[in-house]
Amino acid sequence: MAATEHKSLYYDTHAHFDGLPLEMFAVIDRAMDAGVGRIVAVGGSTELNVGALAVAAAYPECVRLAIGFDRDQAASASPEVHVETLRQLAEAQPPAAVGETGLDFHYHPESAEAQRALFRAELMLADEWRLPVIIHTRDAEEATLQVLDETPWRGEGLRGVVHCFTGDKNFAARLLDRSLAISFSGIVTFRNADMLRGSAVFVPDERLLIETDSPFLAPVPKRSLRNEPAFVVHVAECLAKVRGTTVDHIAAVTYENAMRLFG
Repeated sequence: MAATEHKSLYYDTHAHFDGLPLEMFAVIDRAMDAGVGRIVAVGGSTELNVGALAVAAAYPECVRLAIGFDRDQAASASPEVHVETLRQLAEAQPPAAVGETGLDFHYHPESAEAQRALFRAELMLADEWRLPVIIHTRDAEEATLQVLDETPWRGEGLRGVVHCFTGDKNFAARLLDRSLAISFSGIVTFRNADMLRGSAVFVPDERLLIETDSPFLAPVPKRSLRNEPAFVVHVAECLAKVRGTTVDHIAAVTYENAMRLFG
């Protein structure tokens, strides 16, 4: 299937796939028609890992694979069991990243210690595999930074992205100090997201990424729809407006950054 010719190509660095194969094919076709040249299919649970493996296998030319277990899975098994599962999955298809993983004390404060343990184990696995890590953090900024700083890096050190960023400029600066990229989702287009748009202006070109976090968080003007990678164009349009540049520029720098991080 050939993509429609576009002046710009977009890289959706975070999309989840857990639907039926026919739905998956239609979603990818629409993304290609919208000018999306690359997608990272991201795991986070057994179902999302299976979905990510399926779409990456079906579209090896344009989909990169990330496998991981997120904060929701922290209490379901030990970090050792989760890591062994990821090792087995990687034997079937080598991933381009580990994730998503991270901390969320907004919905799951009761499992904070289990989340920390799983997050640390997956960071160490990413370090062992020399792969970037895809990080989720919500209401857990200090804990996230603490785990990152306390991880005993052995290889190239921390590489990765904080996805679906919702923090302020101060938190963005602290992540940039740790060599992380920062990715903006459809939330940046929301009417009440002025603080986040300020953060989006602050992040330098060379650390900027865009994503959809499909099937969640559809951007304006698609808020009533199930989100999908084709809609990443609207995230780029919003960033171009607030940063005083062109959509082509946002597409180009975020594509280059994502290629450098994920291949």
